[in-house]
Amino acid sequence: MRIAVLIGIGSFIGGILRYLMTLFIQSKVLSTYPYGTLTVNILGSLIIGIIFGLTDRFNLSPEWRLFLATGICGGFTTFSAFSLETMSMLQEGQYLYGISYITVSILFGLLAVFLGMTLIKMV
Repeated sequence: MRIAVLIGIGSFIGGILRYLMTLFIQSKVLSTYPYGTLTVNILGSLIIGIIFGLTDRFNLSPEWRLFLATGICGGFTTFSAFSLETMSMLQEGQYLYGISYITVSILFGLLAVFLGMTLIKMV
C-alpha cells in the first residue's frame, strides 16, 4: 500500500507539472500544433533517462525509482494525449502535422532518454 501511495503522490505532482508546462508552452506559440505536449514528452523522456541513470549509478531504492519514474514521470508525460492529438490531426486531414508529430516525438524522446542516461554516466 505504501508503494501505491508514493506512486499516487508522484502522479499528482507530475500531472500538475504537465498541465502548467503545457499551458505555458502553448501560450508562447501562435499555432494549434501541440508544442506543449511535445515538449512535455521529450522533457519527460529526458527525466526518466536521468532517473534510470541515477538508479544504475547510485543504487536508488525501488521506492524512489517508483515514486520518480512511475509516479512523477508517469503523471508528467502525456503519450495518451499525444495519441489523441495525433489521431485528431490525421482525422482532420493534417497528415504532414500528424506524421511529423509522431516522428519528432519518438525520435527526440528516445534521444532524450539516451542523453539523460549518458549525462549521469559522465558525472
